Amino acid sequence: MGKLFNRFSEWVMVFTGSPKAFFIALVTIIIWAICGPIFKFSDTWQLVINTSTTIITFLMVFIIQQSQNRDTLAIHLKLNELIAVNGHASNRLVSSEDLTEEELRVLKKFYQKLSTLSREDGQSIHKSHSIDEAENNHKAKTKAKRST
Repeated sequence: MGKLFNRFSEWVMVFTGSPKAFFIALVTIIIWAICGPIFKFSDTWQLVINTSTTIITFLMVFIIQQSQNRDTLAIHLKLNELIAVNGHASNRLVSSEDLTEEELRVLKKFYQKLSTLSREDGQSIHKSHSIDEAENNHKAKTKAKRST
């Protein structure tokens, strides 16, 4: 059932994020608005749109949450892989999403201190992330791949 829900929610997310879905929703609202005078703007006429949008919103909350959970998990796994393969990165950060709020605050202070020290050394974002540095990093990675 989980795989079926994943496929369904993926399809719904792709469809509802499309221009076609927006157009369908817009046309539905226009038709509903045009029907207002026909139904003399009755309570039933208003109830139709209110009930429809409430049901759709209620169901979309679960679809969006499921999609968000999958995306977040995938990002965490990708970041964990990058940390795990980088010899200079701290493995303490692998699965940092499972840390307590207090533990995250301690880590944040550590990285804030690194940032402060970099600024005090006169390193700006332009100096620490230059085009030359990017080219050198690319060359080093290419050379490392060739040697393996």
